[in-house]
Amino acid sequence: MKKFVMAALGGTVAGVIATTQIAGPLLAQEKAANSNVYEQLDLFGDIFERIRGQYVEQVEPSELIEAAIDGMLTSLDPHSSYLSPDDAAQMQVQTRGEFGGLGIEVTQEEGFIKVVSPIDSTPAAEAGIEAGDFITHVDGESMLGLTLDEAVDKMRGPVGSEIIITVVREGETEPFDVSIIRDTIELQAVRSRTQGETVVLRVTTFNDKTTPNLISKLEEEVEALGGMNSVNGFVLDLRNNPGGLLTQAIRVSDAFLEEGEIVSTRGRDPADGDRFNATPGDLAQGKPIVVLINGGSASASEIVAGALQDHRRAIVVGTKSFGKGSVQTVMPLRGDGAMRLTTARYYTPSGRSIQALGVSPDIVVEQPRRRPVEDEEDDAPASAVGPRTEGELRGSLNNDSLSEDQIKQIEADRAKAQAAADLREEDYQLAYAIDILKGLNALGPQARNTAKLR
Repeated sequence: MKKFVMAALGGTVAGVIATTQIAGPLLAQEKAANSNVYEQLDLFGDIFERIRGQYVEQVEPSELIEAAIDGMLTSLDPHSSYLSPDDAAQMQVQTRGEFGGLGIEVTQEEGFIKVVSPIDSTPAAEAGIEAGDFITHVDGESMLGLTLDEAVDKMRGPVGSEIIITVVREGETEPFDVSIIRDTIELQAVRSRTQGETVVLRVTTFNDKTTPNLISKLEEEVEALGGMNSVNGFVLDLRNNPGGLLTQAIRVSDAFLEEGEIVSTRGRDPADGDRFNATPGDLAQGKPIVVLINGGSASASEIVAGALQDHRRAIVVGTKSFGKGSVQTVMPLRGDGAMRLTTARYYTPSGRSIQALGVSPDIVVEQPRRRPVEDEEDDAPASAVGPRTEGELRGSLNNDSLSEDQIKQIEADRAKAQAAADLREEDYQLAYAIDILKGLNALGPQARNTAKLR
């Protein structure tokens, strides 16, 4: 028993020594780290006071503090930033779907301001600004060296005022100027139309209005076609959609999914992760869906495209998306300001992160640039080279096997095919998406279900 007690005491003493040997250096390291932080804060205070007292011009202390805070946040990644009280209020207005400006979503890439996408029917879109453009100057003033928020401030101004931006575009040998008149941007979150038997849903942004607008527009178009039985499928057009609210991306995905994961988010602490799942109910009632994306499809757009792609609920067509796979949380601060901080990455249902990689389409389809008018005029009309079908030959026999109604039906089908051909000139990617839906419907429901299970 005495030996046992001695052994136990020896083990206790050894444990204390071992703990001290391990914990001692750790505590010393932590103390040194804290000391270093305090020294850096003292250095900041010294610099702050020297600027206030010795800078060539008088500066507002509050502006210096805001600049320091913003610099700290923007050094983390392109999407973290400080929002002044005015900026915070402006952001809340934007999520409601109406704000003043040019109508472009921008980011910063290696110090340059890059257009993520122009927003449909806005001054920037009408002026010809394209996704991927770099803005180098605003009214002759260089944007190089400015923070993203500073560059955005330069582009803001009174509604009706003119701004001249200098653009560098891939494929163009020289920079060029674009004149834009600032306007109030009223975002119509969802626009819809029918193309033959296909319902096209164009989602331009993800704000508070997106899901309700999507539901109402879809129902209106389906009713106009005479019911779901008259619809051959849906095109969800997410091209040049810069994203928006995560909650809306989840709801839009859920609208077309019956079950399964939509997206998951993972922060630095695994306990902070979230997983969002679909609820029963498919707005499209099982009809095939094609999702259109391009390099201007970012953030919330990529969540929707990735979820529908991973669940094999939709065929994704177009070009690789932007690749913004991070989540920003807006945190209110004292004084009515706010902090936008990247707090997590998001992952598609298959567990893939699209950060910096983007969503790859199932079928890559480039949008060709429109040919110059002079090239189109060089094309000789078909009539100039003589008849090309049997029916155009002089004296050819009539077709006596078809009734007049059958002939009219054939002519109507040809008119639809011609309309599809005309659409290729206007929007090749959309025409391609519609052709896919036609092909799926030509195979019939059984073939579509077989393809969905693969």
